[in-house]
Amino acid sequence: MRRFVNWSGSLSFTPREHAEPADEDAVRDLVVRAREAGRTIRPVGSGHSSSPLARTDDILLSVDRLAGVIDEDHDRARVWAGTKLKTLGEGLYDAGLAMDNLGDVDYQSIAGATATGTHGTGLGFGNLCTQVTGVRLVTGTGDVLDISADDNADLLPAARLSLGALGVVTQVTLDVQPRYELRRRAWCAHVEWTLDHLAELQHTNRNMDFYWYPRSDQTQIRTLNRVDGGPDVRVWAAPRVPDSGPWGAPHEIRSGPIHRTIPQERDLRFEEIEYMLPSEAFPACFAEVRARIMQRHRKVAGWRVLVRSIAADDIWLSNAYGRPTTTIACLQNTSLPYEDYFRDMEAVFRQYGGRPHWGKKHWLTAGDLRPLYPRWDDFQAARRRLDPDGVFLSPDLARLLEET
Repeated sequence: MRRFVNWSGSLSFTPREHAEPADEDAVRDLVVRAREAGRTIRPVGSGHSSSPLARTDDILLSVDRLAGVIDEDHDRARVWAGTKLKTLGEGLYDAGLAMDNLGDVDYQSIAGATATGTHGTGLGFGNLCTQVTGVRLVTGTGDVLDISADDNADLLPAARLSLGALGVVTQVTLDVQPRYELRRRAWCAHVEWTLDHLAELQHTNRNMDFYWYPRSDQTQIRTLNRVDGGPDVRVWAAPRVPDSGPWGAPHEIRSGPIHRTIPQERDLRFEEIEYMLPSEAFPACFAEVRARIMQRHRKVAGWRVLVRSIAADDIWLSNAYGRPTTTIACLQNTSLPYEDYFRDMEAVFRQYGGRPHWGKKHWLTAGDLRPLYPRWDDFQAARRRLDPDGVFLSPDLARLLEET
């Protein structure tokens, strides 16, 4: 039996069977066989998630062999579910196209990234799943279903971010645009300066986020803007951010196509908890997070805290559903203890209406999660419709989705 280990190393298990179907027919045959035998399947992408969404003691289904761009035109691209974001970026670039936004890593599969709510940053940009306009999947009954604005449209808000609970996604259709280039800049400043200028920084840059370093109380600010001065930046009435200061002037890191500019190399492995907060709650929440880390966890908080922004959307299980969102992520080197630290942070995040990132560490179950998602019951109805026998319902997924 082959053992599965996720990217950070904190999740490992040995499935009874490891399947790597080469085409959609093989996926369908596997689902039909599992259903008839009363077995379960969990689909897995690149294994970047540290939550136990993929964990199973039965069939683990990898979509790695379902990879590549199928077809594209000026505003749409249809791709196989296992396509890695880096490969997808290069394929789109060769066709003169690009995605609207990306997250910090590019070794995720497109299906895994969108199914777990992967996001980048920017007031005008939603989770990656907001770029999904169509999904093709094999349901729990073995049927192949196309879901889009034209086919089974009532299921689209569930299928764009589904946790692998509706079926095995085989193809994803994306909204794309003509390719463009971004310029990345970065500089350091004290956290108080960054918080004081945060609204302006967010509004006057296409993409903006910052790292806070608890041991120095400094931040690293990162911005990205189109090289061609495209239409993504908003006007700010009274600019206050200087071109330079005691911390030094912003410096250019690199420029290039989006898929080569936004993703970062990740040599150091880490664990992470990230919560999505209503943006209006961010200042108070961050102040409490900062105070608690400084008072209780500074000795073990060995790395950094990342703050990003996400636009609201209407996707039923999206952690940005219905509200402009600011995220706080606590990162911890894998060589250091994390659970006490993360649980303490989770308590703070929950006080401010936070929703956990589906692919990262958290300790919430269905009873905790249901009140956070206004369309929770609609998603559950869609799940039972497409997977009436629970072919895709592992014990870990049941803890997330089914109240006891």
